[in-house]
Amino acid sequence: MTSPTGQCPNCSAPITFAWPSAVQTVCAHCRSIVVRHDVDLRAVGIVSDLPPDSSPIQIGTRGRFEGDPFTVTGRIAYEYDNGGWNEWHLLFGDRSSGWLSDAQAEYAVSRLVEQPGRLPTADEATVGRRYTFGSVSLQVTTRTTAKYRGVDGELPFEYWDKSAVLFVDMRSPAAEFATLDFSEDPALLFLGRFVGYDELSLEGVRRFEGW
Repeated sequence: MTSPTGQCPNCSAPITFAWPSAVQTVCAHCRSIVVRHDVDLRAVGIVSDLPPDSSPIQIGTRGRFEGDPFTVTGRIAYEYDNGGWNEWHLLFGDRSSGWLSDAQAEYAVSRLVEQPGRLPTADEATVGRRYTFGSVSLQVTTRTTAKYRGVDGELPFEYWDKSAVLFVDMRSPAAEFATLDFSEDPALLFLGRFVGYDELSLEGVRRFEGW
């Protein structure tokens, strides 16, 4: 499949989308946030400086999840009262999309559930409540209101001007994981599971002194 190409509307540098379904990217030359509508590219702002972190993951990192290879193509960074975390966008070998949540060395891989049916509202999804999605039963463990901090790389949707977002996280005893993302209305549901770092078989990671 041919990757969409074009020029940055701000600096005219060449832009190539590694993933044909990507909607947004960040120009590597001028750091403009570029949104794609069919063949038209539009600069919507300049990406803010992302907070420093100690994550070994970076754009271009490769790995595997349940036997499926993936490449990290983008990042959304969030911060909240007790710290921050990254949501890394994953492009799988079959060109499908997923997410790797990276929070203080705790990792979870999830995918967006299309047409999940009626989801609990923000008021309903209180800590301790149980919900079943398909055959997976999970309990609400945390509610986090996080500030959007910035983006980098390619993303599957336009995401550059968010302020504060409520996330409701759920877990099961079998390490299954779900997040209700209230950045949109209705909310988005992501389902997946927690994974160990070694289980991801990561390559092309950042190296730190002492590794």
